Amino acid sequence: MEIQEVHSRSNAILDEVSRAVIADRQVLRTVLTGFLARGHVLLEDVPGTGKTLTARSYATALGLSFSRIQFTPDLLPSDVTGTHIFNEKTREFEFQPGPIFANIVLADEINRASPKTQSALLEAMEEGQVTVDGTTHTLPEPFFVIATQNPVEQEGTFPLPEAQKDRFIIKTSLGYPDEEGELEIINRRAERDTAMPGAQRVTNDEEAVALREAPESIHTDPDVRRYITRLCRATREDSRVKTGVSPRATQRLFEASRALAAINGRAYVTPDEVKAIAPTVLSHRLVLTADARVGNVSKRSVVMDLLENVEVPTVQYTAQQSQPSAGDD
Repeated sequence: MEIQEVHSRSNAILDEVSRAVIADRQVLRTVLTGFLARGHVLLEDVPGTGKTLTARSYATALGLSFSRIQFTPDLLPSDVTGTHIFNEKTREFEFQPGPIFANIVLADEINRASPKTQSALLEAMEEGQVTVDGTTHTLPEPFFVIATQNPVEQEGTFPLPEAQKDRFIIKTSLGYPDEEGELEIINRRAERDTAMPGAQRVTNDEEAVALREAPESIHTDPDVRRYITRLCRATREDSRVKTGVSPRATQRLFEASRALAAINGRAYVTPDEVKAIAPTVLSHRLVLTADARVGNVSKRSVVMDLLENVEVPTVQYTAQQSQPSAGDD
């Protein structure tokens, strides 16, 4: 798929999702970036902000199958992945796929399930397959998980450790709408006769796969690659950080930057794309020191400070060039 078509389709998808969900368009673009980057997204929001509606709207707009898993303390791994059921007619055990066998899966309140069940989902996210009773089953392509956490109610929950959060390419929040946005929710409800708004299909499954392949053709200048590397390495040298981001995070930032460039309709990555997506890719992977936590230092503020301090490369572009050429710093 050509980059300009990716740009056009991405805007159409965002327009359609925005018709159903009242949320900042930049946040919705960030979720779509996670999809194009072949990663998974973690949404941390209080109930009622539209997390389920967002996931369902993306599935509809992309023309993909959708499944929702409500995570609870008694949820078993087999409830997620599936199990073998005895068929009385054939007298044989047959595999019954679990709800994870969908293109877009909403893992609702993932921190309410036991670590064992969380691990079953996270393993499937990483491997793109599940193994049940020694048999491996491949998950649908594309496969995209949107997991949610409630940051307020922590009683009886099993918070994801940083090592598990590292499985998500992006962590973001829809947040509360502003006054006009909240009024728009009421106005839209007054104009329809159903409680739940809905989106319309924009692409099909083949086009959705092509969208995820498009970032692979995005050019990233060597100076921009070094900028990404230096930014990630700087997280390990900050005095407020106990454990900085892993090399996997460096690769994920690279992939997310390419995906955002494709959504923006560019055939190359600029430092602006790196700076725009870095807070949502890196913040949740940091482990702060005890002093930083006592001082109420936020992980996001650490990344924002690093973006101010790490030298940004100067990359020159011309209208005739399909790829950028590096200039002097």
